[in-house]
Amino acid sequence: LPTETLVLPFEATDYSVLEGVVAKAWDWKGRVDVLVNNAGVSQRSLAVHTTPQVYTDLINIDLIAPIWLTQLQLPRMVEAGGAHIIAISSVAGRIGAPLRTAYSAAKHGLIGYMDALRTEVSGRHNINVTNVLPGSVATNVSRNAFTASGSIRGKSDSAIEGGDDPMDCAQAILEAVNNNVPELIFASGVELDLAKLRHSDPEKLFEMASQFGAQIAEQYESGDDA
Repeated sequence: LPTETLVLPFEATDYSVLEGVVAKAWDWKGRVDVLVNNAGVSQRSLAVHTTPQVYTDLINIDLIAPIWLTQLQLPRMVEAGGAHIIAISSVAGRIGAPLRTAYSAAKHGLIGYMDALRTEVSGRHNINVTNVLPGSVATNVSRNAFTASGSIRGKSDSAIEGGDDPMDCAQAILEAVNNNVPELIFASGVELDLAKLRHSDPEKLFEMASQFGAQIAEQYESGDDA
């Protein structure tokens, strides 16, 4: 079947233009059925060396921007009688991940906002909310990550390079939406195990994460791939 596409480029943190972008999107076909909050940036730096501006910028991009884009559309979604909101968080939004303190903070916050929002809109307004927690997916997320000073890292790492296919992740998200799954953990191996431990055995998780984090920090400071 023929497919029509409307592309509206915008900077996610340019809040002065978001309202206009939302209006254009809704005016095109009269509604937005699915909102995917996917804009974001990661981090690769030890907290002790990371500047406050990195925390401000990363949380602005990964947390405040998707919240604001969602907030601008909520009244329209309520009036339309329903929609589906997807938030791309991370396994790092469930567990604290070394070299990613700002990133983990933002992704934890995104899950919290979406979980709370779901309680308000799913039953009353037929607006479903799905949090997606990917593990390592083979994208440019590590290459484009912030360093301690806020510069772009410019290189990937072995976990991301060997990560899951982005198309497999996209397919899993589609299935989660079709089945109205509140939370999708798209991960495998130790990443999946750690995410599950957050609820089943948090003390074991914290112990394992501390040991793992110490190793990663030492590798990072020695210049090895982390």
